Amino acid sequence: MDINELRSKKGFICDMDGVIYHGNRILPGVHEFIEWLKKEEKEFLFLTNNSGLTQKELAQKLHRLGLEVEDRHFYTSALATAAFLKEQAPDCSVYAIGDAGLLNALYDAGMTMNDVNPDYVVVGEGKTYSLESLTKATNLVLGGAKLIGANSDISGPIEDGIAPACGALISPIEIATGKKAYFCGKPNPLMMRTGLRILNCHSAEAVMIGDRMDTDVISGLECGMNTVLVLSGVSTRETVSQFAYRPSIILDGVGDIVG
Repeated sequence: MDINELRSKKGFICDMDGVIYHGNRILPGVHEFIEWLKKEEKEFLFLTNNSGLTQKELAQKLHRLGLEVEDRHFYTSALATAAFLKEQAPDCSVYAIGDAGLLNALYDAGMTMNDVNPDYVVVGEGKTYSLESLTKATNLVLGGAKLIGANSDISGPIEDGIAPACGALISPIEIATGKKAYFCGKPNPLMMRTGLRILNCHSAEAVMIGDRMDTDVISGLECGMNTVLVLSGVSTRETVSQFAYRPSIILDGVGDIVG
């Protein structure tokens, strides 16, 4: 796929951390990219594995950084997790470790909170993660609760390095209990298919843009989409060679799409 074919796509599904910003710093070319999406009347969705923020909070964060994007253009691993649980076990109870994005999504989907004998233990990123909550979650899983992770990311880029993400935070529970978590975020194809439905796009009409080979590129590839790896986040040109698959095109950042 060349840059002109990329620009002709109807739908754009785009990761956020490492693609749009690092922490509270907008990356080069992002303003131009978002204005281009609007001007060309593209269907677009920011699909993030970060479970901590709600759609409204993500929109407000971009607003503070000088970007105007409506709430409807965001879909998070927290929403994907809540949708999965609602389909699997309506009205179930959960013990959740995470921030407002995860908790609100679970409440809105009809889940109740239970720290005695919940059906599920659900883990996302968040400031409530502690030895106390970790110990509680471990014993609830040993008691029969099923273990769910919002996403399998081990780390994510921030302004001055990386921060542990959900995959790293849930790992102690997996090790202590011998139970493997089920992850609802990328690269789970359920999340990508939901994104395509929101955009009302067929996979051949859309492209996935991300900074990670192990979540963004593989999830787009397995859903039949063209994929763009941007080098503004986690993966580098050197790490691409470590994988058996390749993105359709590699760019320095999303600003290269505008030209």
